[in-house]
Amino acid sequence: MNLKKSCYLLYTLFYLQYSIPAFSQQDEHPVWKATKSQPATLGIDQGAKSFDLDGLKIKVLRTSQTLSAFQQVNGDDAFDYTPVEMLHKRDRNNFFHLGDINISLKRQGETHWSSYSSARERKKVIEITPSKTVLAAADITPTLGDIPLKVVRSWEKVNGDLILKFQITNSTDQPIEIGALGIPLPFNNNMDWKNLNQAHAQNVFFDPYIGKDAGYMQVNHLHGNGPSLLVLPYANAGFEAYNPLNTDPTPKSITFEGFHEWMIHSKALAETEWKGVEQWNIPTSTLLKPDESKTFALKFVLAPSIKEIENTLLKNNRPVAVGAPGYVVPLDNPVKLFIKHNKAIKNISVYPEGSLLVTKQKDTPQKWHQYEVKGQQWGRARLTITYQDGIEQTIQYKVIKSEKDVVNDLGNFLTTAQWYENDNDLFGRSPAVISYDYEEKKLVTQEQRAWYAGLSDEAGAASWLAAIMKQVLQPNAKEIAKLKRFVNETMYGRIQHKEGDQKYGVVKSLFYYEPDSLPAGTYQTDINWKTWSAWPKKEADNIGRSYNYPHVAAAHWVMYRLARDYRNLVQEENWDVYLDRAFQTSMAMIEKAPYYAQFGQMEGSIFLLILHDLRREGLTDAANKLEAAMRKRAEHWKSLDYPFGSEMPWDSTGQEEVYLWSRYFGFDDKTQVTLNAILAYMPTVPHWGYNGSARRYWDFVYGGKLSRIERQLHHYGSALNAIPVLTEYRDHPDDFYLLRVGHAGMMGALANVTADGFGPAAFHSYPSTLANDGISGDYGTGFYGYAVNSGTYIIEHPEFGWLAFSGNLKADKNNIEVAIKTASKGRVFLAKENLWLTSDAGEIETFTYNQKDKTVFLKFNTSQSAIVPNILLNINPESGYEIEGFNKDKYNRYEIPANTNTVKLVKIK
Repeated sequence: MNLKKSCYLLYTLFYLQYSIPAFSQQDEHPVWKATKSQPATLGIDQGAKSFDLDGLKIKVLRTSQTLSAFQQVNGDDAFDYTPVEMLHKRDRNNFFHLGDINISLKRQGETHWSSYSSARERKKVIEITPSKTVLAAADITPTLGDIPLKVVRSWEKVNGDLILKFQITNSTDQPIEIGALGIPLPFNNNMDWKNLNQAHAQNVFFDPYIGKDAGYMQVNHLHGNGPSLLVLPYANAGFEAYNPLNTDPTPKSITFEGFHEWMIHSKALAETEWKGVEQWNIPTSTLLKPDESKTFALKFVLAPSIKEIENTLLKNNRPVAVGAPGYVVPLDNPVKLFIKHNKAIKNISVYPEGSLLVTKQKDTPQKWHQYEVKGQQWGRARLTITYQDGIEQTIQYKVIKSEKDVVNDLGNFLTTAQWYENDNDLFGRSPAVISYDYEEKKLVTQEQRAWYAGLSDEAGAASWLAAIMKQVLQPNAKEIAKLKRFVNETMYGRIQHKEGDQKYGVVKSLFYYEPDSLPAGTYQTDINWKTWSAWPKKEADNIGRSYNYPHVAAAHWVMYRLARDYRNLVQEENWDVYLDRAFQTSMAMIEKAPYYAQFGQMEGSIFLLILHDLRREGLTDAANKLEAAMRKRAEHWKSLDYPFGSEMPWDSTGQEEVYLWSRYFGFDDKTQVTLNAILAYMPTVPHWGYNGSARRYWDFVYGGKLSRIERQLHHYGSALNAIPVLTEYRDHPDDFYLLRVGHAGMMGALANVTADGFGPAAFHSYPSTLANDGISGDYGTGFYGYAVNSGTYIIEHPEFGWLAFSGNLKADKNNIEVAIKTASKGRVFLAKENLWLTSDAGEIETFTYNQKDKTVFLKFNTSQSAIVPNILLNINPESGYEIEGFNKDKYNRYEIPANTNTVKLVKIK
């Protein structure tokens, strides 16, 4: 089956299983049917004027003077940033185009805001003769209805770059307050009915840095290659808020998340649609006196690549901030902030007052201002930097508890508040860690989306998965006692079959809706059961969804590790039984769910971990079978241009496993293709919510409580995609960009955890919400990423000096000492020596590196000796390091007595 047919089949199969109605782009959707009968108002038939810029070309329609094309020109090839293939369908009223504007205002004495939009009821604009740098200009007041302002828009070319400018004049005899001013930026993120090749060739993803005058939007190709388009403030256009254009009729779906607008002022919305929600920035307005004019302008420039965005900002005299490690700040571990601008810093303020302690440190030789930022108060925090030129920059931080405390709080919450025990449960779900509604403070035992209450699929399995993966980081005997019961009584034998032809098959849900086969009163009457998602038992028992298998395999693998490496935690079975179950589950995924198994799985990295352990334990036959099966999958991915398809038309979860197996088997071209795609949808910006946040915008429908298509902040894709990014970084330790993105994604798994330990599906980015989702959903899938991937990274940066990510660093002459701050204290990477240490059991308290003789000292936590018989330490052979006085096995692992306080590592080559 070719890729296009496969994608279309998947699309159809998906919509048979999931809810958003499927329509082709050939006028089948009700929106297109409705708008087809409406008159065209954009004036496409009147033609357009073309203008060349540096690396770009635009076409301005004669009638509306909005853009009909915004092309990136590379030789004979032209790439269009606008949704050009939909232009003739979106040429009616209410559809937004580049060049439109939205305004809300109040006249003096009025108490309510009046809103106006150039797209609402489009009229022909009044052309103005261009002059000097102006390419095209028009008085667009006619298309804004009865607005009491005059609005002149111009497209200008300044030093080769495009400027979009609005001059707004109050031509009345009364003051007018502009309380909302938004500039729609509808770039081509619509992937409706495109296969992966088409989408990666034609589409973009865009993400904001909502940082006031230092803010910007980056628009990246899906494939991650080539230049990145930047939208920058040019005049009076600080990026105050980022607003979804939900009034645009273009139908949203899992292949189109909608358009957004750049909000310069947002006070009117903050007082109405967003009332009661604390915004990223203080909502502002502009007061225009009679006959007063004010100009607002944006600038469009090309950065040579995604990794060159910050250099391009500096060349355009924009402030640049670099957080090391980022903008999620544990209370026990301050972070660094480096700032550069061509003007001096005048003032720095913190909101809420006292939430952050900002300490000035010595500037770097390259003239970066350096600060230490210490978290003082749990929750969101904002840093506001005012420069001498009047520019104001905001940086958004999230202060959390220490990584260890967050993880322990999470484990406690999952095994207490989310623990479900009911001997009379008709669906066999007891005992278990089950989904939880944090807003209602109750367990989710019934839901019209069956999997939520059924302990499988992501939104059902994720809570128990998180509880089990937590034990890899911080084993807790009390929690493990409960989880053993879940694994032995509920998971293995109910969620997973252990007998018959379906042995090791994993069902979609234990919960189902079949009222005729169960006693009257079983189901709640306040739930609408007349929906596709209220699965009958036959559908709930289906074992053909491969994505359910990694959760179970991971649980068996954790039980193996606890039985093998710890004392008296798991004794019900020998360790080899659990490892065999992990192996059998891995094989069953391919044998019993072959269709979806052709795609990369979320948490698919667990299969590689299982393979490594099979080899280390000498289980060669099983290891060879598993490797051969995985190679067949990887060979298939090798044959595809973009090998990360899924049950969705586009997804951001298969990349994790595709990257790792491609790397393992030496398919280097596919590892690079996969990595580049990840970097396209996983930005680094000075904002904790977007920094390292892998793209996902439909899983509030399938894993959330507030169900809508919306850019999710730190959905589980963040921590999963951090696995390949940090793996790539360890292969290329000079690539600081990879470290920043990967570590931020890793920390995304902890960013949204509440102070009492609840893990939500994700954070809502809509300014009308800006809060955690109310249900646990699929959170635990991301926590898996933190559990297997979190680590401390120690680097010597050429401009910023010595830094530690998830570590507290002190430099003393030749010695670099780092207190390890991850939850497990079990993984450390020293970039300068390419040294990667991982502990399968036992905690590394401090890591000390002597720059002169290259020796490394590790100080261990000896208090764990009650449950840790031996510290099990792995050292990558490429580093050339060995532990003095200890022997290693053939897999470079050392067994060190648990009462050992310190060991010395020496470089032998």
